[in-house]
Amino acid sequence: MTGWVPTVEAKYAVAIYNFEGINSFELKLSVGDTVQILEECSGWYKGFTTRNRRLRGIFPKGYVFIKEASVESHGEGRETVIPKETPVVHELTTVIREWGVLWKQLYAKINRELFNTIHEMMYELIDCQKQIVSGTLPVDELKDLKQQVTSKIDCGNRALGLDLVIRDEEGGIQDPFSVSTVALFRQHETATQRIGQQNDTLNLGFQKHPKSVNVYSYNLFVNLKNVVCRIGEDSDVLMSLYDAKEQKHISESYVAKWSSKGIPRDISLLYSLKTIFTDLGAKDLQREKVFLVCQIIRIGRMEMKEGDNNKKYTCGLKRPFGVCAMDISDILSGRIETDEDKQHFLPFQASTGEDSLDSIVRKVVTAREINHKGQGIWVGLKMMPGDIKQVWKDYPHLMDSKTAIAKKMGFPEVIMPGDVRNDVYVTLMHGEFDRGNKPKARNVEVSMEVCTSDGTLLEDVIHTAAGEPPGSFYHSVVYYQVKSPKFCETVKVAIPIEEFCQTDTHLRITFKQRYSTETKDRQEKPFGVAYLRLMTAIGTTIVNGEHELLVYKCDKLQESIGTHYLDLPSTKHELERKHQSQTSGGSGGSSNSLGSTGSLVRSKGYNLSSKDSLHISTLVCSTKLTQNVDLLGLLKWKSDRSNLQANLEKLMKVDGEEVVKFLQDTLDALFNILTESPQSNEYDEPVFNALIFIIGLIADRKYQQFRPVLDAYVQEHYSVTFADIKLMRVFKNYLDNAGEKGMQDQLLKALKAMEYIFRFILRSRTLFTGLHGHNTGRNQFEALLKDVFLSLKWLMAYTLDNVLLCQGAAMKYLPSVLTDTLEMLEPKELAILVKEFLVSLPPDRLVKQKMDCIKDIVRGELFRRRDCRAVLLPMTTMFLKKLLTKKEDMRQVSEVLSEILDTLWRKDIGPTHGDISEVMHSLLRTVIQSVIFMYMDNDETLIGRFVSSMISILHQMTEYHYQEYINAFPTRTDLLDFLMEIFMVFRDLISKNLYPNDWATMIVQQNSVILFAMKQYARVLQRSFVRIDDFEFQLWNNFFHLAVAFVTQESLQLENFSPAKRNKILERYGDMRREVGFEIIRTMWNYLGKNKIRFIPEMTGPFLEVTLVPEAELRKATLPIFFDMMQCECNVRGNFKEFEREIISQLDVLVEGGHGDELYVDLFGQIIGEYCTQHPNLLGTEGMTFVKLVRDLMGRLLDYRDIIHEESKENRMSCTVNLLNFYKDIDRQDMYVRYLYKLCDLHLECDNYTEAGFALQLHADRLQWSERPLLTHSDKYPEAQTERQLKELLYYDIIDFFDKGKMWEKGILMCKELQIQYEKELFDYIQLGELLQRMAHLYDKIMRIPRPAPEYFKVMYIGHGFPSFLRNKVFIYRGKEYERLADFVAQLQQQFPNASMMNKTTPPDNEQLMSKQQILQVVPVQPLREDKKEFNGKTICDQILSYYAVNEVMKFSYSRAFHRETKDKDNEFKTMCIERTYFTTAYKLPGILRWFEVAKTSSVELSPISNAIENMEDVNSKLKQMVGQYQADSSLPLNPLSLQLNGVIDSAVMGGPAKYEQAFCTDAYASKHPENAIHIARLKELFAEQIPLVEVGLMIHRNKMKEDLGPFQKKMEDMFVKRKEQVEERYGKKLVEGFAFTPNDRMIQSYARRFSRGRSDRPLSSVSNSSTSSDTHGSRSSIVSNPDNLSYLQLMSSTVTQHLSLNLATPRRMSDSSVFIKGQGTPGSKSSGQHKDKVSGSPAKRNSKDMSAEDSGSNASTPSKEAAKPIILDEKISSARPLRKDMKKANASPLPRPLKAMSMHVPMTTSSPEDDPDVPPKLPPKAAYSDYSSLPFQDAGPNPLPPKKLSLQLGASPFRDKPPPLPGKEPSSTATPMPQMKEPLLLPGSPARKPTLNNTS
Repeated sequence: MTGWVPTVEAKYAVAIYNFEGINSFELKLSVGDTVQILEECSGWYKGFTTRNRRLRGIFPKGYVFIKEASVESHGEGRETVIPKETPVVHELTTVIREWGVLWKQLYAKINRELFNTIHEMMYELIDCQKQIVSGTLPVDELKDLKQQVTSKIDCGNRALGLDLVIRDEEGGIQDPFSVSTVALFRQHETATQRIGQQNDTLNLGFQKHPKSVNVYSYNLFVNLKNVVCRIGEDSDVLMSLYDAKEQKHISESYVAKWSSKGIPRDISLLYSLKTIFTDLGAKDLQREKVFLVCQIIRIGRMEMKEGDNNKKYTCGLKRPFGVCAMDISDILSGRIETDEDKQHFLPFQASTGEDSLDSIVRKVVTAREINHKGQGIWVGLKMMPGDIKQVWKDYPHLMDSKTAIAKKMGFPEVIMPGDVRNDVYVTLMHGEFDRGNKPKARNVEVSMEVCTSDGTLLEDVIHTAAGEPPGSFYHSVVYYQVKSPKFCETVKVAIPIEEFCQTDTHLRITFKQRYSTETKDRQEKPFGVAYLRLMTAIGTTIVNGEHELLVYKCDKLQESIGTHYLDLPSTKHELERKHQSQTSGGSGGSSNSLGSTGSLVRSKGYNLSSKDSLHISTLVCSTKLTQNVDLLGLLKWKSDRSNLQANLEKLMKVDGEEVVKFLQDTLDALFNILTESPQSNEYDEPVFNALIFIIGLIADRKYQQFRPVLDAYVQEHYSVTFADIKLMRVFKNYLDNAGEKGMQDQLLKALKAMEYIFRFILRSRTLFTGLHGHNTGRNQFEALLKDVFLSLKWLMAYTLDNVLLCQGAAMKYLPSVLTDTLEMLEPKELAILVKEFLVSLPPDRLVKQKMDCIKDIVRGELFRRRDCRAVLLPMTTMFLKKLLTKKEDMRQVSEVLSEILDTLWRKDIGPTHGDISEVMHSLLRTVIQSVIFMYMDNDETLIGRFVSSMISILHQMTEYHYQEYINAFPTRTDLLDFLMEIFMVFRDLISKNLYPNDWATMIVQQNSVILFAMKQYARVLQRSFVRIDDFEFQLWNNFFHLAVAFVTQESLQLENFSPAKRNKILERYGDMRREVGFEIIRTMWNYLGKNKIRFIPEMTGPFLEVTLVPEAELRKATLPIFFDMMQCECNVRGNFKEFEREIISQLDVLVEGGHGDELYVDLFGQIIGEYCTQHPNLLGTEGMTFVKLVRDLMGRLLDYRDIIHEESKENRMSCTVNLLNFYKDIDRQDMYVRYLYKLCDLHLECDNYTEAGFALQLHADRLQWSERPLLTHSDKYPEAQTERQLKELLYYDIIDFFDKGKMWEKGILMCKELQIQYEKELFDYIQLGELLQRMAHLYDKIMRIPRPAPEYFKVMYIGHGFPSFLRNKVFIYRGKEYERLADFVAQLQQQFPNASMMNKTTPPDNEQLMSKQQILQVVPVQPLREDKKEFNGKTICDQILSYYAVNEVMKFSYSRAFHRETKDKDNEFKTMCIERTYFTTAYKLPGILRWFEVAKTSSVELSPISNAIENMEDVNSKLKQMVGQYQADSSLPLNPLSLQLNGVIDSAVMGGPAKYEQAFCTDAYASKHPENAIHIARLKELFAEQIPLVEVGLMIHRNKMKEDLGPFQKKMEDMFVKRKEQVEERYGKKLVEGFAFTPNDRMIQSYARRFSRGRSDRPLSSVSNSSTSSDTHGSRSSIVSNPDNLSYLQLMSSTVTQHLSLNLATPRRMSDSSVFIKGQGTPGSKSSGQHKDKVSGSPAKRNSKDMSAEDSGSNASTPSKEAAKPIILDEKISSARPLRKDMKKANASPLPRPLKAMSMHVPMTTSSPEDDPDVPPKLPPKAAYSDYSSLPFQDAGPNPLPPKKLSLQLGASPFRDKPPPLPGKEPSSTATPMPQMKEPLLLPGSPARKPTLNNTS
């Protein structure tokens, strides 16, 4: 083969291997994929999978299996291939493939219950598919299996939420094109009800198929598998059905001859012991308790124990052995499904003693369990519906010639004509036999035979059981020495009818004693005889019931039994009757004495035995012989004509059961009487009445099963040819006399029997014409038939109430006679008669009955004829329209209309064009209006029916019908109203989804009809409503909205469907969205012309929704409309601002709702951009700007939509802010505010109250304090009407949010702005007072409530795996309270589970940036505080400064250590450099987000000595802070101070100052680095400054420590003494500002402060605002205030002399010093008020920015380390913050606790107030915790520091992850409670006052 050629036979294949398809032109296949083959070449095929028909490729031939298929249609490159396989197999394949996909999704959704259910169902369906494909199943099983499969598929589809499958009568998938729309609607309703009735619990095992209502007979098939009983002799196994409640057998027995060897005696029946119990009716199936009973009768000796000696024992005796039984009630009722392959066990109960088999049966059926000891019988059971003929047809594999048929004892529920039966069931009940002169009771055997009057034996008339041929004799079971045996044995006597009816045909019963030994037994003759006649003297059969037979002793000398016993009475009842008649004749004997009746009870050789008797029961089942005398008189009417009239009347008193048994004979007799004398009318009316009695009897619900019997009689057995005229005359007479009194009852019965009366009439006429020709008597017959219809017409004209029932009956039963009447009258003539019949009924009389009559007529054959429809349809539509207008009987109207439309859809009724026109003109608009009213009234009961009728009318209308209908409107206004109505209905149908979502077939059918109608109405709009002068805007607007709703409806979005469903819709209907886009929307828009401007911008949003539908061709067709709108608006208005504004607004809504994708963005830009380029003069620049705007907006909206449903609220916030910025840039206030509130809500969900406040503040900033009314009202603030009101409400919410977020400073600013409004604009002093109280509360919170400082983190999102708004960008994140680095990283990894962490702090390389991965780089950074001008020169409390250290910041730093030179192993500080990176964010933090993108990055490098200076300054600063804290609060735990002092004195890990000295304070280093001289000097100064700090710390430690810390204290002091000597010797002695040891030192420090304040360059007691360091809350400067770069000793030596003479006892002013309050920072934070100044006077002045935050652990939210080493992130990053739980424990201590006064252990004198009473009390000192130089010299008096939580002291502890130690409980004599802040603080010497505690919130 040289090239690709189309395939001929290989059209359809299934993949049997996976084919990956390496190349792009190869088709990837998975096992199970179905492939349609187009071409072949060599070893390859070309084609496509049915899942995706668009993707085509080649694949190897060996990878697929070719299946037979048929090609339905051919076309250019298109052909429909259908596999040639059973439809149910094809459906199974599709279903399993579709379920498989959903099954996996259930697993992913963790829906275990449904997952397991579908799993089981799929495997069961696969097994069923195997069985069906195998082709080995019998017809009946295959049919049942298909029903089970379809039921399971439907249930599974419902459970999975798939579409409802509509099925035909055979269970196959219904073709929607083959049925009308109304029929399709009904099938959907039926399918929904059917599935709803099945198990809702999804116990979806195979459901039993419900029995058809037409089945009246059922059968039980029994297959005897094995008899497991130790019998030892041959036996008979008798099986029968037994009613335990009534305690009687209800069926004939089946006998299995079983041998002593354990196999059937007839070896040919091995494995074929089968029987079927037939004629079971519905009543039998509902019996309460039915058992399958097996009686085992042993055939052999009298007793089993008799040995094998010389005696010869009697054999062949029937002896009881035992009984087996099983309850089969559930099997009969259908509650348990049966399978002939399943075996059931019947446990065995042995006979004990001489118990009768009947007593054992009763015992077994009442016992709870049987001790069977493993013995029993195994059987197979199966229920089979239908009569025996149907069973033979349906179950040929089970039924064969060896299957025995066991009938029910009695008549079946239905006796078909031709079923001739003449059986008598005789049951031996029990007997009483005198033992005579014997010592023991007799062993009696009862024998039965049937004889004639002369004693002739009737051969083979006794049927012992099914499975055994009939015989002439029956021998009973022998009970050993039982006087009163209970036999309960039943036989059937089947005698031919002619012999049965002979005189004295009787059943003869003989009695014989049986012996064990053969000799005696052979000599014994029958000792008695009894008999029973089968017919009575009057000709009826023997009565059913029990009979007590008289036993006559036989003369032993008789050689044989004669017939003389026939002269004797047979029963005790007969004897008593004869005796009574004899005594009444004058004998005078007693009626109770049998002795006086000797002549009655003896005859030749026979004498009555008074001590012997036998009870039997009889049941006659005869279809020819009756037990009813009245019925017998009618059947034998010819023999007694004189009583014929009376017999006809008596017939109506006969029991119905007896009549239906002899239905055929009775009907034959009636019609024979009727035609006996054609000219005589004597018996016409009585026969007619008898006939309607019988018809009425069968119409009764009790005997409705005999209706098929009557039908069969009419068609097959009725043979009278002259009855038609007489029947019609009698019937017409009844109709004509309808108004006569007393006639209505009989007429009503006749009308109810009208169907069969007409059938008899027409059948009689048919037989007559068959014999005499068609024209013979035709005119007379037709005239009389028309007269009957005319009489019916006049009957309908009555207005009397007494004929109301007759009129209703006439309308009910007339339609049933029309089909047969069509054969005798011209169809059109009959239609006219029917029309007149209906029209004659007065209006508003029996409307419902009339509607039912019309419905039945429409369903009938008459309406299917074209000429008849022309007569009946106008009358019907007129009547329906009248009812619809009145809104009466709407349900009946919908049913009739549905029947009409369903009939008109049929293809076998001829042309229907005119009929559709009639319905269209008469009913279409009325139905449409009815639907509108139902929508308005929310009437959901019938709207579905009317909508289906409306759609059905439109479906059957052609283009000519539409044109005809449009042209029929008289005026333009009428047409306009109709179009408005139809458009409104269509839109409601599409948008409100009237039908359930799983009615996919119905919905798509409806859409196809609406689409065709829209095309037709579009032409009308083009032709009649497009002119400018009379343009109908609303009509066009409704049409466009209808088209948009059609395209965007969910049921047409093929992309959301499974491949199978999508392909099916495309094959049947195509993509209807394309048709609307091309042929309606685009075309109709172009037809508008100058009217287009009227739809701009109103139609922008709807058309945008259409273009967003994910269908490429539809987008290409409709996107140019936007350019047309832009062009149109530009031409009219000069710009397209309104269009632009509308499209932006709609894009926001639609994209967020799920519409649009990136392909749309590209296509929009491409198409609109090309058009703008082609028209540069009009839309060039502005158009391209608009395109760029839309692309940018959609990009942000798509990002927002992708994130909006994720759990990550952070990403949602980022996207929201992106959109905020966009709408802010384009000045879209409404959209901007909309997303502001969305952002606020997101923050509130996350408890980000601060950020929520900032978001609302953005809205408030856009409002003015004016009374200007709001343009758009807010949903959250509906009460606000003006901008002032809204802004005020916003401010209060913002203040609340800032309060909750602890941003009290921001809240105060809001309050101040409100204060101005209340005070100077509104003069609302009441509100002002409340506001000021609120402000005071916020101020109080600032000073009293601690605020944990948050940590900040730099996060870089590396790689293209992140969303576009994060990709390769750097952000600074503000951590939450107590959020450590580990917590933050864990939360970030949870947000991006696929991301990997980058453990390096170096920038990523280009490969990482461009990769598809997700890489996170997280680094902690330090915030850099900005300068606050208002703080310059002032001493600020730490609570105030701590806020600005971590808030309102936008600059951050990060330090990374590295070694530029070779690292010195002995002292790494020699070469350790610091790379410090500064990050600047776009906005300050906190803000509207907890993070912002980094806008600017810069880096600086610190030399090793600069790093050492920073570390020393940091250590000294921390030590000074801690010493100050312990001086202020003696109750603080000692452990942190111990650790801090030990870390400074004994710095064994990092070396500390010693290492710095070795590295930088050597002559070698100074000579090598002369440029660092100033740094060396500064480093030495820091060494000197550390000594006094450590000394004070040791002093405090010694005073507070316990005895067990003595050795530790001594060790530290010894080491410190050495260190102090070295430092003072090398670098001199320094005094630390704020710490004094002697009074002279204090004077010197005071003088130094005054001296330094005189200099303008550096105020000592002010806060330095030039520092942006974040490692402390204050500035980082020298601890010692040393202007001009002089040491404290040099400075003080020049002034100490003059100050030594000062009188220390004189009270001093304390204005120069301040009492500082202890700061309340976060754990590990440094004192925010610590005072640091720059080193002034140095040659190379160093800005504090260069020195701030130079180590990773120095920020306010991060605990500081001992040696202040920078963080190096190439090691494992871990946070130093204590755990949240530890913080909670630490914070649990009460805040307002008394503080101890810190006392220095240096003698000092102070003056008391009593020394100078004229001196006024001093003001409380300022709380300048950040200014250690302002400490007072005195240490007496209460300490004004506020309480501090213990956890805040953990900052310097290396054990910071452990909870802090509890404070000591030792009482302190110097402890005093803390005074309230509002009260003046007590100064030393002031009168004592009791402080008032103030609990901070």
